[in-house]
Amino acid sequence: MVKLKFTGSEFDKFADEYRKIHSESIRISGEEPEFFAQYKVVDTANLSRQLNQSSKIRILDFGSGVGGSVLHFREQFPDCDLVCLDVSEKSLSLASEKYLNKAQFASFDGINIPFPDMYFDLVFSACVFHHINHVEHLKILCELNRVLRTGGLAIIFEHNPLNPFTVRTVNRCPFDENAVLIPATQLRLNMIDAGFQEVLTHYRIFFPKLLRSLRWLETYLKWLPLGAQYYVAARKT
Repeated sequence: MVKLKFTGSEFDKFADEYRKIHSESIRISGEEPEFFAQYKVVDTANLSRQLNQSSKIRILDFGSGVGGSVLHFREQFPDCDLVCLDVSEKSLSLASEKYLNKAQFASFDGINIPFPDMYFDLVFSACVFHHINHVEHLKILCELNRVLRTGGLAIIFEHNPLNPFTVRTVNRCPFDENAVLIPATQLRLNMIDAGFQEVLTHYRIFFPKLLRSLRWLETYLKWLPLGAQYYVAARKT
């Protein structure tokens, strides 16, 4: 049985103030939560286009929370069928009220994703797995692999435990109280064990807003394990 470090009810208590808490916790970056949500979806869209996926695809946002990525998905994939999945009923309720008709909202019981095999073309997760007991990661990844169609793309973003500013931010954030950060190498191995192929790791966010003029350099720094966050992307072949 999958045991989440945060249950749905524990996430529920942060739902109303999620953006405010998030904004305060990342103040050191100089950015707002929207910046981090947007860059993740843009990175995802760029990878999707490299695979020649159209915008008319089915996308799963695993651990979607209060829906911070919805509008960015609608911008990057205007014709997509977007499903937001989460353990927090309160978060899903707030998201569905705010983004009515822009996505489908579904509840996750922590064990089974309530969709059939090979249903989605793209599986996306943004800083969710550090809230899940590490011994259960493989089971969750296998479940994500199950609902991804052959040839589809999976991309998982996480905080980088090798970055001291990231560690400080997570340690000071109330809804990350029980979080355990995941090394990119471990997530990569778990994705391979779950059956994903063509796995790649890119590190992201090297410069705070104060140094945003240098962000063009990030294209050349994706290999360097010092970015504030990273993603592991893979295909199901």
